[in-house]
Amino acid sequence: MQISDSLAREIAPLEAQLERAAQAGRDQEVMALLAQILAIAPTHVPALAALGHRTFRQGDMQSARDAFRRLVAVRSDDQQEWINLALACRSLDDEPGEQDALKRALSLDPRNLLGLILRADLYERQGKTHDAAAVHRAVATVAPPMDQLHPDLRPAVQRALAFGEKYNREFAVFLEQFLEQQYKDHAGENLKRFRDSVDIMLGHKKRYDSQPVTYFFPNLAPIEFFERRDFPWLDGIEAGTDAIRDEFLQVLATEEGFTPYISYPDDVPQNQFAELNNSPRWSAFHLYKMGRLVEENAARCPTTMRLLDGAPQPEQQGRTPAAMFSLLKPMTRIPPHTGVTNVRLVTHVPLIVPERCGFRVGNDTRQWVPGKAWVFDDTIEHEAWNDSDKLRVVLIFDIWHPHLTPPERAMISGLSAAMNAYSGALDSAESR
Repeated sequence: MQISDSLAREIAPLEAQLERAAQAGRDQEVMALLAQILAIAPTHVPALAALGHRTFRQGDMQSARDAFRRLVAVRSDDQQEWINLALACRSLDDEPGEQDALKRALSLDPRNLLGLILRADLYERQGKTHDAAAVHRAVATVAPPMDQLHPDLRPAVQRALAFGEKYNREFAVFLEQFLEQQYKDHAGENLKRFRDSVDIMLGHKKRYDSQPVTYFFPNLAPIEFFERRDFPWLDGIEAGTDAIRDEFLQVLATEEGFTPYISYPDDVPQNQFAELNNSPRWSAFHLYKMGRLVEENAARCPTTMRLLDGAPQPEQQGRTPAAMFSLLKPMTRIPPHTGVTNVRLVTHVPLIVPERCGFRVGNDTRQWVPGKAWVFDDTIEHEAWNDSDKLRVVLIFDIWHPHLTPPERAMISGLSAAMNAYSGALDSAESR
């Protein structure tokens, strides 16, 4: 609210005196001048703000609350002054006033971190545990990384995180007890997906979705590991594991044909693969690469190639099929990453697996077992590690996603051809 010109002229000398008194640290004179200004102009915003802040610092919460109430009555869109009013009310155990002030502040900006911290604290003092937990979650959501927070706010945000963890632990115990009979009723059934859903809801596990780097096909369920029984053609490949391993060992003895699994030029971003770029620690012996048969390598592995013929390998010019022996040297970790498209899945046939090796897709972590194949969606974040002192080897190849229809597969193959035709990808590849 603007004061009139005549009032502004009348209080101008008082404002000048006020500034000099404040600079000189004459607190009593400052308070007297503020009282004079507000007696003349009760809605003078700078004077009300100064009065509120001074009395708050002095511990006179009654006067501070009165000043902030008068101030927000004049300037109702000032979020910080509503928070100041809430703090004054809190010091006076005025919970209704505090609650109303916080509501008004958060109505102006629901993501205000300090406002959310104060509301969570209020709900805790009121014994509203569930409401407090919800607001603490909001605090954790809107807060920036801890190293970017003002030091004064870090304890409150840490407390919000701790409160949320404690609440989820207690909720988890309650759920387990509440659902105990239902679990017994379905004993022996595969309830992994349901249990994962509860863990994600409680924040014990992260939600992972399909995040293909290049091409996303909608309405294909993001499944971490597919059921082995859905791929009966894998029986023959698993049965041939020993023969496949023997062919690989013969190839390994020659030490020829192996290339780094990751090979980015120096002038492109390498992101999480910088450490493994062009490194022999993670290498491959390609049988199919970028949709092309590597004839020299394939000729050295006739049994493996015959067995691969039984797999529904995708056809995408310049992209798939792909098949290789993947070698991970001792004490090497492949960082979390996602694949290029969800129209194809990836198959692992473990050949040589020492102890302390593992593989994670989303929330599911497994150990390779020689001769036991699995199929997974590599557009869900995954990683691998070999913490042993020996070499780990897996046969890797891709297959069509089984939920695609034959016409959809044909159109995807056509799409790849169209993309290549537009960009000249195959022509440029052949010219190199």
